[in-house]
Amino acid sequence: MGINYSKSVIEHIKTEVAKRSSNPRWSEVFSNCFDNTIETTVRTTAKDTFVITGDIPAMWLRDSSAQIKPYLVVANEDDTIKQLICGLVDRQVKCILIDPYANAFNETENGHCYHQDITEMNGWVWERKYEVDSLCYPIELAYLLWKKTGETKHFTSDFKRAAETIIGVFKTEQHHETSPYRFERFDERPEDTLSNNGLGEPFGYTGMTWSGFRPSDDSCTYNYLIPANMFAVVILGYLEEISKEIYGDDLLAKKANQLKKEIDQGISKWGIVEHLGRKVYAYEVDGLGNYLLMDDANVPSLLAAPYLGYCEINDTVYQNTRALILSEKNPYYYEGTELKGVGSEHTPKEYVWPIALCIQGLTTGNRSEKAALLDTLVQTEAGTNHMHEGINVNDSNQYTREWFSWANMMFCTLLLDYLKISE
Repeated sequence: MGINYSKSVIEHIKTEVAKRSSNPRWSEVFSNCFDNTIETTVRTTAKDTFVITGDIPAMWLRDSSAQIKPYLVVANEDDTIKQLICGLVDRQVKCILIDPYANAFNETENGHCYHQDITEMNGWVWERKYEVDSLCYPIELAYLLWKKTGETKHFTSDFKRAAETIIGVFKTEQHHETSPYRFERFDERPEDTLSNNGLGEPFGYTGMTWSGFRPSDDSCTYNYLIPANMFAVVILGYLEEISKEIYGDDLLAKKANQLKKEIDQGISKWGIVEHLGRKVYAYEVDGLGNYLLMDDANVPSLLAAPYLGYCEINDTVYQNTRALILSEKNPYYYEGTELKGVGSEHTPKEYVWPIALCIQGLTTGNRSEKAALLDTLVQTEAGTNHMHEGINVNDSNQYTREWFSWANMMFCTLLLDYLKISE
């Protein structure tokens, strides 16, 4: 990879973490995870930055943003890291302009792909599962880079074009029946394809924006994915501010604001349902009266709503939803002899995701709960000193992925949060 960043800046953060950590295992795992992403997944080119997931040679818009986001904590102290983040935003913008419906991209136009799917592919696209969150994450990263460092060089004319493209796609997908997007995959997993000749399940208008797939890359049961729409509301607010403050474009800001309101009203009208006498957020709805009560480990999730910036932790509907998510009423909540938490349809039953445990810690004001989750995470890494994708709740030596860069960096985020070392 050969990135010439200041090791002393990284070492300073690691030293500070070690100094403040009451459990030495926290800082030991942090040290491994914080080094791992920048040393094994980041590729810099003359023009930009490409970030692979770790074990797949492609870049997901979602994962790459989440992998790099914790380095904002040192971006003001090391210009190389700041420019690395700028370069990632530049590459993500390029990808969005190539195909806003794709979720993962190749480093070059090499024609590689995960699967031969029935959809409009090109040589840059690794996979073309349309996920609302894939268009949200790059905007969040660009906005936070600006707010935390004052950097604005990534707000180029192409970035503005990408912002306009995102707003256009979200508006198109408010009326998915008019969309050009179709996706079919014929393999052994029904979660990998869309029904109805690639159009997806029946739906009605809600004001929200349609998503083909969840952030797990599994297909939606009902295609108005509430946590993804929550994230869209947040980043449209960011785009409104960027349009005004950076580009001086009041018309674009107005478009972002109007769409934000329409989606948010859709969430309030269709995404909040009664459950056992309490109002909770549904995970997915179809605008026809059907809804799904559950949560998935992948982010955006309902559990992550305050982390995304959609609501406050003490919001009543969120707290009701959180209680449901962290109980047997959520079909992907598992408890065992070693750990308990939220898993995913994407991994075996009774496998809890460290990402979900980190989000649980990042969305509580209870420091004891945060510390207990950090302890659980370092006690169940099976001697690897890294975070996995999923872990068997009864045997932490059974897991998926030896190390998972996104999970590694979520652990770092939780520990930085607990130790009050701000991103």
